[in-house]
Amino acid sequence: MWGKGKSFLTNDIFWSVHEVNCELQCIFAFFNGYNMNERPLLAIQDLRVCADDKPILQGLNLTVGRREVHVLMGRNGQGKTTVAQVVAGAPDYKVVGGAIYYDGEDLVAYTPEERAAKGLFVAFQHPVAIPGVSLITFLKASMDALARARGEALMSTPDLLALVKKRMQALDLAPAFLSRPLNEGFSGGEKKRVELLQMTLLAPQCAILDEPDSGLDADALARLGKELQRMREEGGSLLIITHYTHLFNYLTPDVVHVLDQGRIVKQGKAALAQQLLQEGYNSLLGLKPDRS
Repeated sequence: MWGKGKSFLTNDIFWSVHEVNCELQCIFAFFNGYNMNERPLLAIQDLRVCADDKPILQGLNLTVGRREVHVLMGRNGQGKTTVAQVVAGAPDYKVVGGAIYYDGEDLVAYTPEERAAKGLFVAFQHPVAIPGVSLITFLKASMDALARARGEALMSTPDLLALVKKRMQALDLAPAFLSRPLNEGFSGGEKKRVELLQMTLLAPQCAILDEPDSGLDADALARLGKELQRMREEGGSLLIITHYTHLFNYLTPDVVHVLDQGRIVKQGKAALAQQLLQEGYNSLLGLKPDRS
């Protein structure tokens, strides 16, 4: 309700207005830009997620079309990483409502392996180390598992090595990494490049990357941008979680989404991200500064 003598909405109505506006933006984008005969590759609908009985995502709606690049931004602690984890099928999160449609199928009941076999790839913000498992062993196991799940022939070891080394050269990763335990002792940038190596080898239809640009120097950022643009040109879709616009120098997003309090509250073109960096979230979303 309007407060007496006040010119602002209460918090509940404020967020309701944001949700309605966002839904209208999605509808307009659909009719103005999408092929009516082509369903979106990834469609997250009214997704509600909890962890340890604490609500995190509270009615998330987000759609990524084929061959599109989407960017997800937001303040810390608003659920961005949760989106990546839940789409990947992480067991620490409980889906209490909504759906995650991938190529028309709801993934909620699928295992992470089944999701990967369907062409979904998630690169995590903090890749874990696996002592005792070399990078080449991990890569071969991943490639073999994907081929078996799809009923395809396994790639021979010599052919795999040749392909891996070719991809590593493009990412400026030395061949010596192949014999090292996965991510053990790797720098932040090296871990990111190894995640990117996995993505280029598995060639997913849709990749979700959680802060892939963090910890990268200028040269590594350029390589990342070029690889992501190459994936887009080859027909892949991308959802990139980030706080920055560095990657926009190499690929222009189709849509920028702003996540706050577990739901999309604003979306627009690349200029929206620039506006966020210039004005900040409080100003753009009409939030009161946290003075605690």
